[in-house]
Amino acid sequence: MVDATTRFFEDLDRRGFEPVLAKTKGTLRFDLHEGAQTTHWLMRMDRGRVEVSQEDAEADTVVGTTPELFEDLATGRENGIAALFRGDMTVTGDARLVVQVERLFPGPPDSRGPRRRFERGMQR
Repeated sequence: MVDATTRFFEDLDRRGFEPVLAKTKGTLRFDLHEGAQTTHWLMRMDRGRVEVSQEDAEADTVVGTTPELFEDLATGRENGIAALFRGDMTVTGDARLVVQVERLFPGPPDSRGPRRRFERGMQR
């Protein structure tokens, strides 16, 4: 069974173009720390074109968190900016990329705002 984190990144890579990132250029690496082991997810973004890999390569921005928290982000149970303000995530580099990418995560499962409507429209 594929977890929500893997599904999130594989779906993003499969799409190849993400309109929400049309004005974004840079690299963002998520480092998911679990004890002594770290899983890496690298996003290369170039004006909407997105490539995802599991490389441990240099990036403009590096986000560090736990696999559990990222799973919550990928399912909409947690908000990335709120987690950052609480200190549950660390960011080194250009934090503007985090703000741009945070828009890709789903909203809470029970929300009815524009983000949920947008996501439902994309699934048709």
